[in-house]
Amino acid sequence: MVSYHAAKSRWDSIAKPLGSFGLLEEMVQKIASVQGTADVALSVRTAVVMCGDHGVVCEGVTQCGQDVTAECATAIAEGRSNINAVARAFNIDVIAVDVGIASDVDCDALVSKKVVYGTDDIALGNAMTKEQTEHAISIGMDIVKDLKKRGTKLIITGEMGIGNTTSTAAIASVILGISPEKVTGRGAGLTSEGLHKKVNVVRRAIEVNNPSADKPLELLQKLGGAEIAAMTGLFLGGAYYHVTVVVDGVISAAACAIACSVQPVCREYILASHCSGEPAGEGLLNFCGLKAPINAGLRLGEGTGGILLVPLLDGALSLYNNSHRFDDTGIERYVELK
Repeated sequence: MVSYHAAKSRWDSIAKPLGSFGLLEEMVQKIASVQGTADVALSVRTAVVMCGDHGVVCEGVTQCGQDVTAECATAIAEGRSNINAVARAFNIDVIAVDVGIASDVDCDALVSKKVVYGTDDIALGNAMTKEQTEHAISIGMDIVKDLKKRGTKLIITGEMGIGNTTSTAAIASVILGISPEKVTGRGAGLTSEGLHKKVNVVRRAIEVNNPSADKPLELLQKLGGAEIAAMTGLFLGGAYYHVTVVVDGVISAAACAIACSVQPVCREYILASHCSGEPAGEGLLNFCGLKAPINAGLRLGEGTGGILLVPLLDGALSLYNNSHRFDDTGIERYVELK
């Protein structure tokens, strides 16, 4: 907390109204606490896109089939996808990791850490075994360890997996204790009939698996995907290895909620980027005690929304390191109102 308060003192020394950069001031202070210094550095930042398939796709809850996961994962790995275009604008590295794609993918640039060839259908039973779940989590944690050694200061979580909004809705329904209707969205774009079917599948998955919010790892095993488990590992790894990790959209937020349920201290190492356009987004962030500075109805996925936090942080740091300070001017310091 020493670095946190030192960062606050630096903010308060800038010739401006106290707290006038809002949530971004708090975020910089939080990063300072993680890095153990008020001299915050975000020079190396990496987006990690976890990729995996979901057996629940066979229930007709998506517009497209599982083959799209492999195609998109390849495009991300080779630098051709949506996230790559956005990341290049802000000097962010992107890596794609196969933890659960349903097929073998012929792409040297895709990091192969396959735990399972797609999860099982959650409408019929558990998505994964206990061992698969733990393996996927450990992969995420190990990636954080490796990235820290390579100098990464900020990790942005991302995902690719057709069908993962269905698993996420089921997880959110259990964690938040609200009905499937209130947390299930249209995903990549379902008709009203398709959404109705998806809600029923989510409800059936919860009934069949009988998960408990008090047993987050078991909940992940029963309803999650390999990529959600691997993202959970990223959040847990951030806390363990002292690296700030950014939540992207609703799927990332579900992984974050599980990580925070397993180890509440994770909250101190996590930043929210945007409030997803999916209905469970805000509730999951609130569950984790996080506030998002961006509220633009984003729901593209891949980590694109998470990346948009980076230029906001860069802008905040430009002000944070500005020499226009009370001690160097004739401006009288603002006094904090009680």
